Amino acid sequence: MSKRADSAEAKSMADKPKLTRAERKQIEAVIRKYRGDGKPHTAQDTIPYQIMYPDGICYLGNRRYSQSIEFFDINYLLAQPDDQTAIFEYLCDLYNYLDSSIYVQFTYPNRKSDREQLARSFEMPPCNDGLDPIRQEQTDILKRQLARGNNGSVKTKYITYTIEADNLKAARARLSRISLDIQGYFKIMGAVSRVLDGKERLEVLHGIMHPDGERFNFDWKWLAAGGLSTKDFIAPSSFAFKNSRMFQMGGKLCAASFLQIITPELTDRILTDFLDTDSSLVVNVHIQALEQTEAVKMVKRKITDLDAMKIQEQKKAVRDGYDMDILPSDLATYGGAAKKLLQDLQSRNERYFLLTFLVLNYGDTKRKLENDVFRTAGVAQKHNCTLTRLDFQQERGLVSSLPLGENQIHITRGMTTSAVAIIVPFVTQELFQGGDSLYYGLNAKSGNMIMLDRKNARSPNGLVFGTPGGGKSFSCKREMIGVLLKTHDHVLVCDPEGEYAPLVKLLHGQIIKLSPTSRDYLNPLDINLNYSEDENPLALKSDFVLSLCELIMGGKTGLEAIERTVIDRAVQRIYQPYFADPRPENMPILSDLHAALTAQHLPEADRVAQALDLYVSGSLNFFNNRTTVDIDNRFVCFDIKELPKNLKKPGMLVIQDQVWNRVTRNRNTGVSTWYYADEFHLLLKEPQTAAYSAEIWKRFRKWGGVPTGATQNVKDLLSSPEIENILENSDFICMLNQAAGDRKILAERLNISPEQLKFVTNSPPGEGLLFFENVILPFADKFPRDTELYRIMSTKPSEVNGV
Repeated sequence: MSKRADSAEAKSMADKPKLTRAERKQIEAVIRKYRGDGKPHTAQDTIPYQIMYPDGICYLGNRRYSQSIEFFDINYLLAQPDDQTAIFEYLCDLYNYLDSSIYVQFTYPNRKSDREQLARSFEMPPCNDGLDPIRQEQTDILKRQLARGNNGSVKTKYITYTIEADNLKAARARLSRISLDIQGYFKIMGAVSRVLDGKERLEVLHGIMHPDGERFNFDWKWLAAGGLSTKDFIAPSSFAFKNSRMFQMGGKLCAASFLQIITPELTDRILTDFLDTDSSLVVNVHIQALEQTEAVKMVKRKITDLDAMKIQEQKKAVRDGYDMDILPSDLATYGGAAKKLLQDLQSRNERYFLLTFLVLNYGDTKRKLENDVFRTAGVAQKHNCTLTRLDFQQERGLVSSLPLGENQIHITRGMTTSAVAIIVPFVTQELFQGGDSLYYGLNAKSGNMIMLDRKNARSPNGLVFGTPGGGKSFSCKREMIGVLLKTHDHVLVCDPEGEYAPLVKLLHGQIIKLSPTSRDYLNPLDINLNYSEDENPLALKSDFVLSLCELIMGGKTGLEAIERTVIDRAVQRIYQPYFADPRPENMPILSDLHAALTAQHLPEADRVAQALDLYVSGSLNFFNNRTTVDIDNRFVCFDIKELPKNLKKPGMLVIQDQVWNRVTRNRNTGVSTWYYADEFHLLLKEPQTAAYSAEIWKRFRKWGGVPTGATQNVKDLLSSPEIENILENSDFICMLNQAAGDRKILAERLNISPEQLKFVTNSPPGEGLLFFENVILPFADKFPRDTELYRIMSTKPSEVNGV
């Protein structure tokens, strides 16, 4: 049966017609077409990954999965030497954490930004409020500062780590642990970091492959609907790898090179110098750890080889009749280096890594590209290294420059932990925020503009310190102008020196001149129904009246308990008509409080009433009036320069209460209230105004208030624990030129390095340090002097007289 079946099958095959040679070739061509030849035929094929998952994990193929973390700069260059050493040691710990199963790639894209688009972001739409010419001048000033600065490039930093796993679930679990550990190391170094999700990783890839700034558009829903892959949204229009030394990517010419590290020791400036070049490039550092035992074996084998060569040289010396101790210098050098390396690996907590350093340059033209490559090669030469073009490996160089964890350039340099960690990825921090951010000068180290929005800080409270002539008032005025021209917020100023009037007039604000001869009156008993966050605004107002009476009565012990009781009782009574019918004419004044006190017929009430006599019917009855000025203007300046000494203290307390009134009223409309207290030390001298200031610094944030105190000495804020809280609760501190004692205090309080202190030591006006949410930046504000705003803002006598 079996033989008959085999015979039948053989007969059937013999009966089939044989294929001709042409037919066989045609079939082989079809098979070859669909099987592929292993070479990329589309732009998408060049990008070396298979699947990008929404959570940021990327499958590269062959059981390899990768994930990326973006990390941000810290002030390494301006840190104290001990802090720099600590950062270096933490980097060593990070590298030693990596075992041979974790492949790491650092990517540093340095992309030219669109200056025209950035300049357009400074433009403010006209509001037809009479301030549009000033808005135009402010826009022109910001554009001039942009041209003066170096905000032409966008610098980002990424670390990508790759592992092998059997499936996505196993990869996700391990990558999650690795990401937490790596972020922990960055946190210890003071660097903020975050894991990128899938869309963010795609945007990074898109940015590298579209260096002209083309907008990235993508949504995961579009994949299923259009039958597309993620590569279709990030790939350029084309790749052309026809030239052995460069390639075309979309409309850009590119060149991939590797750094040949021939110097025995690198410096911590090498990466900084590459990224400081004024050109678009991407720097990549690929790091692969070797197993410690394998590394030790490899070095021992090398030492054995060198010893064998040494023996051969000695035998040759004996045969030729010269001293056997005379050896080739290279042999002695290599032998010593190998033994030192072995000692490092075995006893100095060093590990061995294979490192590949790649640079990808962009250019619009061949000439521009060659110039940029030449400039980059000059940086390498400065560090005794050589930048070598990847001849006939340009496509592999591009693939290895994408933050995917794929290195196709097998040109490595063996380095120990310390040698790798010296390639420090940190330079200096930048502050350039979007939205309603305001201009604060240029970064003195990088030249970039400083733009930030204090309202986004954890605590928007601010302080400005500086010796006379350092630029305190100028800094405050510059910020006020930005607030009033760019936002809908309100600005209130307490002006003890009468120097803000020109600016207030220019911006159509309201000057409230408080003096015995003025007809501008403020009622200390003004209140609004939103005065407190609870349903009883009177309780908080009573607290203010108690503080005012305590200030008026004087004395070191303050008000007695019974005196506080009679005042509180009087306050409850005098506001009843207003709360029953809240019209302006029903608002009580000091004489109503005086009458309510005397009506109680108590000695304690009479004592308080007698102290109020001077302010009700005596020569200091300035505050015994209803408010007569436009307190609702967006820009209000309280000028207290001519206020008598015995009225100045209650006057400043009344102003603080008026500020609180405005803050509580603006809260419901979503408008922030910026309050500036110039000569802030005057408010801190008296217990009542100091306590009220401390309360402002505690409460303002959740009410939409942004307070700022300007004073000469930081010592003024250390007179008591309560006042000291003002310094502790301020996330914005502008430090101009400082006296020696104040420099020491600020260095201790804010952890300022000696290198940073140089920027507040004998510094010219408008230069200093900016502290913002634990970021410390040196700044310089060279405000254009040929502008109307400068003439208005300056307090120099020679320039003020010309206004």
